[in-house]
Amino acid sequence: MSSKEEIEENSITKGLLLRRNGSNGGGSSGSLRWVDGSEVNDNQEEVYDKNEEIIRENNYGSVRRRLKKPKRVDSLDVESMQIKGGNGGSQHIEDVPLLATLSLAFQTLGVVYGDMGTSPLYVFSNVFSKVHITSEVDVLGALSIVLYTIALIPLMKYVFIVLKANDNGEGGTFALYSLICRYANVNLLPNRTPADECISSFKLRLPTPELERAVCIKEILERKLFLKTILLLLVLMGTSMIIGDGILTPAISVMSAVSGLEGRIPGFNTDALVIISIIILGALFSIQRFGSSKVGFTFAPALALWFFCLGSIGIYNMLKFDVTVVRAVNPTYIYLFFKKNSTNGWSALGGCVLCIAGAEAMFADLGHFSVLSIQIAFTSVVFPCLLLAYFGQAAFLMKHPQSAGRIFYDSVPNTFFWPVFVIATIAAIIASQAMISASFSCVKQAMALGCFPRMKIIHTSKEHMGQIYIPVINWFLMIMCMLVVAAFRSTTSIANAYGIAEVGVMMVTTTLVTIVMVLIWQTNLILALCFPLIFGTMEVVYMSAVLSKILEGGWLPLVFASLFLCVMYIWNYGSVLKYQSEVKQKISLDFMDELGCSLGTVRVPGIGLLYNELVQGIPSIFTQFLLDLPAIHSVIVFVCIKHIPVPVVPQEERFLFRRLCPKDYHMFRCVARYGYKDVRKEDHHLFEQLLVDSLEKFLRNESLDLALETNKQSQPEFANNVVSPMDNSDELKVPLMRDQRLEIETSISEPPATTAAGDEDPSLEYELSALREASKSGFTYLLGHGDVRAKKNSWFIKKLTINYMYAFLRRNCRGGNATMRVPHMNIMQVGMTYMV
Repeated sequence: MSSKEEIEENSITKGLLLRRNGSNGGGSSGSLRWVDGSEVNDNQEEVYDKNEEIIRENNYGSVRRRLKKPKRVDSLDVESMQIKGGNGGSQHIEDVPLLATLSLAFQTLGVVYGDMGTSPLYVFSNVFSKVHITSEVDVLGALSIVLYTIALIPLMKYVFIVLKANDNGEGGTFALYSLICRYANVNLLPNRTPADECISSFKLRLPTPELERAVCIKEILERKLFLKTILLLLVLMGTSMIIGDGILTPAISVMSAVSGLEGRIPGFNTDALVIISIIILGALFSIQRFGSSKVGFTFAPALALWFFCLGSIGIYNMLKFDVTVVRAVNPTYIYLFFKKNSTNGWSALGGCVLCIAGAEAMFADLGHFSVLSIQIAFTSVVFPCLLLAYFGQAAFLMKHPQSAGRIFYDSVPNTFFWPVFVIATIAAIIASQAMISASFSCVKQAMALGCFPRMKIIHTSKEHMGQIYIPVINWFLMIMCMLVVAAFRSTTSIANAYGIAEVGVMMVTTTLVTIVMVLIWQTNLILALCFPLIFGTMEVVYMSAVLSKILEGGWLPLVFASLFLCVMYIWNYGSVLKYQSEVKQKISLDFMDELGCSLGTVRVPGIGLLYNELVQGIPSIFTQFLLDLPAIHSVIVFVCIKHIPVPVVPQEERFLFRRLCPKDYHMFRCVARYGYKDVRKEDHHLFEQLLVDSLEKFLRNESLDLALETNKQSQPEFANNVVSPMDNSDELKVPLMRDQRLEIETSISEPPATTAAGDEDPSLEYELSALREASKSGFTYLLGHGDVRAKKNSWFIKKLTINYMYAFLRRNCRGGNATMRVPHMNIMQVGMTYMV
């Protein structure tokens, strides 16, 4: 800390001490006590409660402590009561009946497989724009590449391996990252506490007892900062590529569907194609704000009909033109294809990779379905229909090689052209809808994990918590889609860009799943290395092919990815520096003891809710309120909204309470823990009432705990029921929240007198009456606006990043009062600048 900063801090301290009213603080005790959370004081020292039972689990010797008492529901959660299934985890359902699984499998057709289902519209037309058909080797070789690509990557990689690496039923790059963050503390934001590890959805089940290699990898990841940074950049790059897919998928899908009118309507040229595609895209993005609460059953019938058309047309073409195209299952034709076409064949791989467009959606949209339902839908409907479609197109090309540019619509019988055209257009719009929704979900997850600026999120369904709408992202995607269509004017150019984004996401997923295999699953090292060796090699080959098209449009996804990557990393970097500064400058308990229970000012009736980001300790911004305000409220609650790397936090485990300073200070901390899929839609009036009720429960249970400790210490026969901690017991001392019923964990019953001990405590009744009186006087929301600035002697890059880029993002993102949903009439806000 510089001398200037020390002078400023000393001046604040002296100013507060001068404003003291002569109070001695009501006692010298400055210890902190968790009743529903981590017993960690400001000096990072943990206090062991002898009346708690230690239970060791087979997870690196972690320790879990359980109190033998009824569960306390200290929940301030509102939206979990409003959103169906809000506290039940994701909609990933285990052990569901067969009929329900089949119903979910049917719904996946409308949500998951729209993008992959529309790929027959443009795959062969892009492949044969690089390779001209001169013999059957060209057709059979390209068909063989497509068949094995679909069989290996979507079927073998995603359906049977990647889907298993889900995060409590949630999929996607950020889900994999949160899974790794829970197992190894690799998150750059240092706000993880032992209390987080006792969330029911936080713990990991390790399938094998071989831990030595996993422990070594875990320690290396936690010790090396550059490895944490590389891992974060990898995840951000994958997320940026998914958002890039959200731009390119609507463009290529809609243009490919509308292109069927060329040659069917006289005068329908490229200009008309672009105009109609832009109109459809504008309508598509305009209806996003209405949501799609019944997206599965609404879109599934249309996609089911589309897959039926693909399979039927494929069978028809095979039987009519050339059924011998089944010879393409022989991989020898792949070798012959490259031998004949060499460089052009290598370039044609960029078109072949489009056959697996949207494969990542199987994993990203897992939260709405189950692993089994996605597996059933792909293996029984999607996979065979796609194979038949490509077989049929290849059979048609064997007789009509000149139709390569319009292969799909030319292979459709004339009688069924218009019905198929309408169904294809609907399927293209549905495919676009799926990727737009996936982009919204990725941005929300990034925001929850501190990697994206705060934006307005609208929840479009009370039935499904995952269905959201982000206006800024929606209009950005719409403008970019329209610009892409207007600039490229052909599906071939867009396909060159689309391949890079698709393969980039797959490479990121391969890397993260490999880490999960060796770190969490403890898979045999040889088997774990086979995964990146097989699938990673294929993806590297495809990436080398699509990168050769950078000048032909491949630069576009790289620009999009770089833009979003910079935004996300700068926001995360600035947020981490800001949090570290707040931790370093938090107020010491000795200073609070010197101020006394009056806090160096006048205490007036009322409850002050001070929102801050610290999970423990008293934030330095509190001193600004003490200096700027003529009086402070009689009850102070420090509210911290914290996002945990889990999909959802159960309602009964969401809120942790803690007493700060001695009782006569009337200061508490409330940590509100949310998962990256959780919904926050609380009304502040109900929030205030729940806060008072929860504090009352907290105080009663605190008194009950103290009485229970006193009684047990006076009864030696209870000593045998407590397992004393060993040398490493300080690592985790967190009481779990118990069930509503009384759990008997030992054969010895509790003394009857302990149940009413809290009600007989006169200090408890005094504190409860003071709390009720303060609540009648009203609530005030104290918001601290913390800003960060780089020091004068910092590097130029750091100054540019913090003082300009990060500052610009903070000024233009959603404000704290809007994000925390607090009433504007009851807000007091002060600012503070941290030098980093």
